[in-house]
Amino acid sequence: MRVLLSNLAIVSILATPGLALAAKSATGTVKEYNKASMSLTLADGTVYHLPKGFHDPGLKAGEKVAISFDMSGKNHEAKTVKILR
Repeated sequence: MRVLLSNLAIVSILATPGLALAAKSATGTVKEYNKASMSLTLADGTVYHLPKGFHDPGLKAGEKVAISFDMSGKNHEAKTVKILR
């Protein structure tokens, strides 16, 4: 029984970092879209850095969006941005 619990503890510890790699998601209202710096700022002040080759779906201030992103250090790196209608 002790060995089984030890093995389960090890497996759960090793599996935990994998969860941090999964993309996160957020929704919010666009405060600013800056094409030059490839960034998107939501009304709550969170800044998302957009990927190279990002295709602007018509972003403008006031639009509600859904964003999937990864963290790179303290930066939010957007993977997808979708306008919610």
